[in-house]
Amino acid sequence: MRFTLTSIAALMAASPAFAASGPFFSLGNTDFVVLLAFLLFIAVLFYFNVPSLLAGMLDKRADGIKTELEEARKLREDAQTLLASYERKQKDVQEQADRIVASAKEEAAAAGVKAREDLGKSVERRMAAAAEQIESAQAAAIKEVRDQAALIAVGAARDVLAKQMTAAEGNKLIDAGIAEVDAKLH
Repeated sequence: MRFTLTSIAALMAASPAFAASGPFFSLGNTDFVVLLAFLLFIAVLFYFNVPSLLAGMLDKRADGIKTELEEARKLREDAQTLLASYERKQKDVQEQADRIVASAKEEAAAAGVKAREDLGKSVERRMAAAAEQIESAQAAAIKEVRDQAALIAVGAARDVLAKQMTAAEGNKLIDAGIAEVDAKLH
């Protein structure tokens, strides 16, 4: 059937050959020779089954293109899945970073409050230590003044007693002191 259709198509295509001069069906007519060569060429093509080879090659190429399209579709789906995965990961990382920043801010605020409290306590301790030092210095000054006053009073009393006391009264006091010590020791 193909051969018949091809032959008819070749004859139709050769219709300009009828315009040549002289008898058409002679080897002297170049149009007839070209028509015969063309028909022979077509016959050789069909004899060696070239159209089916070409159709097979085209089918293989179509199958290859379909396979490549399927692979491209799969790669696209994989890429979309991977992109969605990375977007989720990026979102998770961003949320984690936000939590870390918020936590750091809270810790910084808590550290600031604790530092203020520690500073207040330190100031209170230093104020208490300073008050204790002032009280100690006052007590030391009062003691020193009392000791000096006692020394001055003892010195003044000694001077007064030394001026008022006579030798006989001194001897009496010494004898009384010795008797008192003797009574207390025995």
